[in-house]
Amino acid sequence: MSAAPPPLSTSPTPPTWAREQAARLGRPHSGWRLKIYTIIFEADTPAGARFDQWLFALIVLSVAVVVADSVQSLNQRWGGVFDALEWGFTAFFTLEYLARLICVRRPLRYASSFWGVIDLLAVLPTYLAWLVPGIHLLVDVRVLRLLRVFRIFKLTAYVTEYQMLGQALRASRHKIMIFLSVVVLAVLVIGTLMYVVEGPENGFTSIPIGVYWAITTMTTVGFGDITPHTDFGRFLASVMMLMGWGTLAVPTGIVTTEMARSGHPPVMTTRTCAACHAAGHVPEARFCLHCGAPLAATHAAVETQPPKP
Repeated sequence: MSAAPPPLSTSPTPPTWAREQAARLGRPHSGWRLKIYTIIFEADTPAGARFDQWLFALIVLSVAVVVADSVQSLNQRWGGVFDALEWGFTAFFTLEYLARLICVRRPLRYASSFWGVIDLLAVLPTYLAWLVPGIHLLVDVRVLRLLRVFRIFKLTAYVTEYQMLGQALRASRHKIMIFLSVVVLAVLVIGTLMYVVEGPENGFTSIPIGVYWAITTMTTVGFGDITPHTDFGRFLASVMMLMGWGTLAVPTGIVTTEMARSGHPPVMTTRTCAACHAAGHVPEARFCLHCGAPLAATHAAVETQPPKP
């Protein structure tokens, strides 16, 4: 359950992440809370690197247990083991979630953040299924248990490439929305034409059914439950199939272009200046970029790792 990615990739990350996180959550100034914050949220110490690596491994294992537990034959044979492992994972993630809330000066900001919500979803279903016996009247307990698979989203916080992809998607969101609006107009027009041309006798009983056919055809899915029978209808189907190729290619090109434009900024660390508490210095920096105070040496094994956002 992490609010920031650990050093599992040497890809570049924005140099302002660490500073923004420290300012947003409220980095402690001293004491045991600062030690916990440094281990959990920063990656430039051996303890912090080991913590992040162990947490990454536990997330993968917990998701694997959820997947295996959903297999009936495995559940019948190893159900008790899966339950014990699940409670162990839940206890660990609960302690980690509480530690994150305790070590920051603004815990509500972390709890209401995206990663804070994901962390809560990772442990809440297990407790709900146990604490509320009658919850099956509202939702199947198995559904609650399978909600634990939300832990997989925590992995995106540990791989810097996910952050780069997210930045590219945000940068190209307007172009993608324009493209999707064109696609919606196309399937609406073609779906309406198919309703008029084919008619109810060929399965096109309404315009929504025609739009459904246009979407499945343009996306090259082609379920085959509805097919055109007239010559003009087959012509429209051919047009939609050819348009489907462009539908797959255009958004890919948009996102790829944005990722190429992002460039390769220098790798930053999460070393924090003892004088002004600024973070985001390059690995070889000896003095603070903002106040000029000397910086503490970074552990050689992790000083080239990217910072946590």
